[in-house]
Amino acid sequence: MEKGNQIYEGKAKILYETEDPNLVIQYFKDDATAFNAQKKGTVADKGVMNNKISAKVFEFLQAEGIPTHFVEMLNEREMLVKRVEILQVEVIIRNIAAGSICRNLGVKEGLKFYEPVLEFCYKNDDFGDPLINSAHILAMELGTREEIAIIENYTYKINELMSRFFANLNLDLVDFKLEFGRCNGEIVLADEISPDTCRLWETGTGRKLDKDRFRHDLGNIEEAYQEVLERVSK
Repeated sequence: MEKGNQIYEGKAKILYETEDPNLVIQYFKDDATAFNAQKKGTVADKGVMNNKISAKVFEFLQAEGIPTHFVEMLNEREMLVKRVEILQVEVIIRNIAAGSICRNLGVKEGLKFYEPVLEFCYKNDDFGDPLINSAHILAMELGTREEIAIIENYTYKINELMSRFFANLNLDLVDFKLEFGRCNGEIVLADEISPDTCRLWETGTGRKLDKDRFRHDLGNIEEAYQEVLERVSK
């Protein structure tokens, strides 16, 4: 598949056209950002590791009936994906308290929630990706009532599947962010699934193997991502 013109560059990925108008190449960068890009840096081979981890998780989810944009991994840094219209809504599922919910609600880190907490955020860096609800999504025409219902159902199912997937690797899925898009009239899971978008704690020890190592200067960032890659590749 030949790489064409660049059509988009985000904080962690670049998208390129292909000869097929329905397919694009997603390139994973080594750039690292946190706190809405207020903190920036580079993590060696992060793009390589996230590409491989995402491919493994997408393959697993697709086998379980979740529609995604993933087609195939092309090389160490690139995957072929379906062209989608990304909804300007980020979806977060929280199984264990960590990050912003602790700051905003005074919840103690590590508290396991009785039920998963689903949050919507407006995908807009200019406003700091603020929390919104389904009424905001409808009012701002970011999605339809039917699309919201589909996204919620998929998200809860993905949480069940991924929690089981990572539990088998001796990892607790603390929380994660998802992005969805429209593809030929269908809602599909897009973006990536990696330690950049998931909080992953080692079961029993609570050792953090995700982007929090970069956010909070915990060190051993590359080693943590590599460990996750090794676990999902077994």
